[in-house]
Amino acid sequence: MEFHSKLLQPLPENKVRGWNGPLPFYMTYPDYYGEGHEAKLLQDLEYLQQLYPNDVKRYQIRIAEILDKADYEGSMIYDEYPDRYSLQALAKSIGKILEQEEKQPPHEDIIIILLFNEVYKRRHGGRRGKIYY
Repeated sequence: MEFHSKLLQPLPENKVRGWNGPLPFYMTYPDYYGEGHEAKLLQDLEYLQQLYPNDVKRYQIRIAEILDKADYEGSMIYDEYPDRYSLQALAKSIGKILEQEEKQPPHEDIIIILLFNEVYKRRHGGRRGKIYY
């Protein structure tokens, strides 16, 4: 019992540099990236996107091209907390464009997922729409 009570006590300030309390649980995980490691996370995301099926890759590229028009300074995609309904409306308009262009347009859920991935990449400085075959 004594051991566990010591674990829950915060460390003295002189033993922790720049931190005034116990570490949040996610910072104790192995391979926690934290701040300043977004490039590694984006590289991992872009690698996994290369493994998408060919149709999904094509949709991702087209969604990135369409999103270029909504990508400007002050755009809602860069809001701290983007509005869910605005993003869903953007996904619906992308879906209508893809319905006109594709013989078999993707399901709306696929469009939303690909759109959110692309928004995430742009918000964190990733390459825009670059997927390599």
